[in-house]
Amino acid sequence: QVQLVESGGGLVQAGDSLRLSCAASGRTFSNYNVAWFRQAPGNEREFVTGITARGEGTRYADSVKGRFIISRDNAKNTVYLEMNSLKPEDTAVYYCAARPLGRLPVGVRDYDYWGQGTQVTVSS
Repeated sequence: QVQLVESGGGLVQAGDSLRLSCAASGRTFSNYNVAWFRQAPGNEREFVTGITARGEGTRYADSVKGRFIISRDNAKNTVYLEMNSLKPEDTAVYYCAARPLGRLPVGVRDYDYWGQGTQVTVSS
């Protein structure tokens, strides 16, 4: 089992930056790929970005490419999401999710472990 806890959400204005954290506990964190998803009211949960277990590979949704940066510190069992140039359409609950080594897929059902989510609200 891997337990994930997100933090760092909040209310910001358009153009601001925010950094989310996903702290993991349980099994060896460096054996898991981690992704961030988000879900806005009335929408399906969507892939935002992901990072491989040892940080050598990343993947981004087109909507956040060039604005968001994912990183991880396996010594601290933490994955970060740096969000820059935030837009009102980035407003959502942000979730981190983990799956064992291997692919870095974009589907919700491809991930085994999920955090409880953290709310990000971007005002215009």
